[in-house]
Amino acid sequence: MSVRYEPVGWNASKIVLDAAFLAMITTYLLGFLWVAPRFQTITQPPDDFTVRMNAFGSCAFLLLTVILCIGPAARLDRRFLPLLYNRRHLGVMTAGVALSHAWAALDWYFAYSPNGRFVNLLSGNTSFGQVEGFPFELFGLFGLLVLALLALTSHDFWLHFLTPRVWKGLHMLLYAGYLSVVMHVALGALQAAQSPLLAVVVAFSVVLVAGLHLAAGRVERRRDAAVAPAHRDAPWVIAGPVGAIEEGAGLVVHLADAEPVAIFRHDGMLSAVTNLCAHQSGPLGEGRVVDGCITCPWHGFQYRLADGRAPPPFTERLATYRLRVEDGMVLLDPRPNPPGTFVEPVVVA
Repeated sequence: MSVRYEPVGWNASKIVLDAAFLAMITTYLLGFLWVAPRFQTITQPPDDFTVRMNAFGSCAFLLLTVILCIGPAARLDRRFLPLLYNRRHLGVMTAGVALSHAWAALDWYFAYSPNGRFVNLLSGNTSFGQVEGFPFELFGLFGLLVLALLALTSHDFWLHFLTPRVWKGLHMLLYAGYLSVVMHVALGALQAAQSPLLAVVVAFSVVLVAGLHLAAGRVERRRDAAVAPAHRDAPWVIAGPVGAIEEGAGLVVHLADAEPVAIFRHDGMLSAVTNLCAHQSGPLGEGRVVDGCITCPWHGFQYRLADGRAPPPFTERLATYRLRVEDGMVLLDPRPNPPGTFVEPVVVA
């Protein structure tokens, strides 16, 4: 990491959001540790280990739910984009909280095992043939391994080393990890819960995650169905009216049998590049022009408008496209130019 990669890529925005995340996590944990004992109905006060374990476990579950909601929420409302931009840092924090939960559980339930904590964790409960008493710990262990793996490979070094396709596929394991955590809670904490509150929270979280993804999927399908119509001079297609493209913003054009294209307006000129960011295939058309460069809404990668090249010392390149304007309509040549090809911007004002 000594040449191109820094251990943590912080800027003013990330510092503020990371501080806010840490403050919320700390407030939740301290509040749980203070409030939970006061709702205990048994005569003896709860032990500190159990309260601590429940505090970290519930916090990790809620954080994981929030992380999975950020993506579809950002597709539905651009105001969630700053959270999407900082989601990886939140994921690392979630892995740390989950690890604290696991350590508290091991320190309490298996501390006096003659076979060792980890051996007893994997072999102590073999009731696989029943729901009540099922070894729910294994689901939690799988979820923890997924979170740890994603946290350890969250840096851009691993993105480039593994290639974006493999790295993205690896991080899709988060959905399997979330399902495993839900099973861990359902077969564990819910079995012993005295109040329906936990069941309501878990059910609401699962419905919220699924509902947001379904809603975002419907929006994306409608966008994909709105394929740009052909112009009389094939292969040019009609992208839309000039007025539909705001200054400093982009317009996404969905093409049949081709990747979408993002058309940006800056200083009264139009330029077009692929809508897929070279970093993680983020939706560039949902970003804005910042300091004269297209800025990806996911992680802030930037590209020059005319040639799709990242400003030095970065070397990423995007495919560019030709444009023209006729009768107030923007026409797009859907045939991509090689990545980094200069295309003269079209003047519209």
